[in-house]
Amino acid sequence: MDLGGTDVPEKSSAKQPTLSELRAKAQPPEVRSRKNAEHWSAQLYLRHISIYFTMLLVRTRISANGVTGLMILAGWCIAFSLLIPGVWGAVLAVFFSQVQMYIDCCDGEVARWRGTSGAKGVFLDKVGHYTTEGLVAVALGIRAVGEWNNLIDDPAGAYPLLLAGTVLAGLVLLNKALNDMVHVSRAFNGLDKLADSKEATALNPGVVATLKRIARFVPFHRIFHSVEMSLMALASSIVTAIAVSAGAEPLFGERWLVLIMAPLCLLSVIGHFMSIMASRRLS
Repeated sequence: MDLGGTDVPEKSSAKQPTLSELRAKAQPPEVRSRKNAEHWSAQLYLRHISIYFTMLLVRTRISANGVTGLMILAGWCIAFSLLIPGVWGAVLAVFFSQVQMYIDCCDGEVARWRGTSGAKGVFLDKVGHYTTEGLVAVALGIRAVGEWNNLIDDPAGAYPLLLAGTVLAGLVLLNKALNDMVHVSRAFNGLDKLADSKEATALNPGVVATLKRIARFVPFHRIFHSVEMSLMALASSIVTAIAVSAGAEPLFGERWLVLIMAPLCLLSVIGHFMSIMASRRLS
C-alpha cells in the first residue's frame, strides 16, 4: 500500500511533468524497495502501469486525498461484488481489487509529485485497507450462505458460515493491527520510526525464526489481503461449478473456503504475534 495523501494545501504545479520527471519524483527507489508497504503485485506490474494513470491525475484538480477516496470506494466495491452469486460476482471482485491497487499506487504518487504528503493521507489509506479487508471477509461468509432464505430454511447450516466470515474479518483486522501496534508502541516509548527493511524486522535466532523459515514453503499467511481473497473467491466459484456438475451441493467451494480460511487466519495471527515478540521491532 502507498501511504500518500495530504494534510496541507495543494501545491499545484503549472509545469506539466514528463514521464521520466514524474517517475523520478513519484516512484523514487526508497518507495520501490519497501519491504512491507509494497504489495507483491506492485513490483510485478502495478508500478509499471500506475505511473500513466498518475500522469493523467496530476493534470487535474483532484487532491491526493481525493484519489485515496476513490481507492476506498473501489475497495468497498470488491466486497459488494462478492454478494453477486456465481463466478461473475467473483470476477467483478477481482477486477475491483486490481482497480483499488492501481489507485492505491496513484494517491501516493500524486502526493509525492505535488509535495503534499501528510498524516491525513496515511490515515485515509489505513481506513481504506482496514474497511476493505474486513468487508471482504464478511462478504465471503455471506456469499457462502447463498440466498437469504437459507437463514430461515437451514439456520443450522447458515449461521456457522456467517460466524466463520465474521470471525475471519476480526482476525484479518487484528493481523493488520499488529503492525500498527508496533509503531504505536515504539512512538509511546520514544523510539525512532521502524525502518521498512528486512534488517529492522529480522528475527532473533531461535525456534520462532526456524518456524518462520519453514512457513515460507507454505505461505498461507499471505492470502488475507483483498487481492488474494478476491482471487480465492474466484477459485472457489470455479471449484463449485465443477463440483456441482459432478453432483456436489451448491456453494460447495464457497463454503469450504470460508471454513478453511478462518482457522488459517488464526494461525497467521499467532505466528505474526510471535514473530513480533521474537524480533528487534520493539527494542
